[in-house]
Amino acid sequence: MPSAISNGTRIRTNTPAENAYNALDSANKSIAVRQLRLSTGKRINSASDDVAGYITSRALQGRVNTLKAALNAVGDAQSVTSIAQDGLDNVGSLVTQIKDSASSAASGALGTDEKVALAKAAYRMAQQVKTVVDSTVFGGRQLLAGGFSTEFVIGSNASNALLTVGIDLTTNNSDLNVSSNNFDLSNTSTTFAGITGLNLASLNDVSTSDLGVFSSANIQTTLTSLSNALDNVNKVASYLGGVTNRLSSQSDSLNSQVTNYNAAISRIEDADVAQEQLQLVRAQFLQQASLTSLSQANSAPSTFLGLFR
Repeated sequence: MPSAISNGTRIRTNTPAENAYNALDSANKSIAVRQLRLSTGKRINSASDDVAGYITSRALQGRVNTLKAALNAVGDAQSVTSIAQDGLDNVGSLVTQIKDSASSAASGALGTDEKVALAKAAYRMAQQVKTVVDSTVFGGRQLLAGGFSTEFVIGSNASNALLTVGIDLTTNNSDLNVSSNNFDLSNTSTTFAGITGLNLASLNDVSTSDLGVFSSANIQTTLTSLSNALDNVNKVASYLGGVTNRLSSQSDSLNSQVTNYNAAISRIEDADVAQEQLQLVRAQFLQQASLTSLSQANSAPSTFLGLFR
C-alpha cells in the first residue's frame, strides 16, 4: 500500500516518484490483465488466475468431453438401428409379397402353370430378400445375417454405461421366440426367419410336375410358415424401434447435460466483458494519472538545484 511520505530534501531517494512509479506499474499490470481477458474472453487464462476455479473448470471440461464421446456413440447406435430397421422393413415387404403369391396359389381356380408362375415370381422376391440382407451393412459388418452384436458406450459412469445392440434371430433370443435368421437361399437345409422347414429356395423347385410348397397338400403349411416368418421379422423391427426410442432419449439427456456443464464452465472461467471494460477504463485513467504524478515528482530535483545557483 503506497503512502504519501516525503523525504524532504534528501538526495538519496525520491519517494513521491517511487510511489508514482509503483502506481503506474500496478495500472499497467491491470491494463494487461483486462486486455488479455477481453481478447480471450476468459477470466481464467492460467492456473494462477484462480486456483480453485481452474481445477473446477478443467474437471467439468473433462466431463463434457466424455459426454460428447458418448453422444457420438449414441449417434452410431442410432445409425445402426435405423439402417437395420430399414432393411427389416424391406424384408417384411418382400415376405408380404411372397405370402400374397402363396395366397393366390391357394386358389383352386388357378391352373398348374399359373401356380408355377407365382412360385417363380415369389422366388425372385426371395432372391431380393437375400440381396437386402447382404447390402444392409454398417462398418463393414452385415446387420441382418444373424451374427451382429456390438456394444456402445452411451454414458459416462461405470453403472449403466453400456448399451448392447444385437440383431439376433437365433434360438438364443428367447424374448423374441425366434429360432433362426439364416437367409442363405442356396442351402436347402436352412430355415427362414425362425420358421423351421421354411426354405425360400424351395420356391424355385416348383414345377408343373411337382408343385412342392404350392401343392394342395403343402400350401396351408406354406402360408402359415410365411405368416409366422413375417411376424418374426416384425418382432425384430419392433425391438429395434424400442432401442431407437431409448437412444433418442439418451441423446436428449446427454445434450442437456453438455449444455448445463458448458454453462457452469462459462460462469467459472469466462470473462464478464462489461465489467472488464469498466476496469480497463479505470486502469487507463490511473495510468495517465500516475504518469502525470511521476512527471511532477521527477521535476522536484530541479527545484533544489536552484539552491546551488
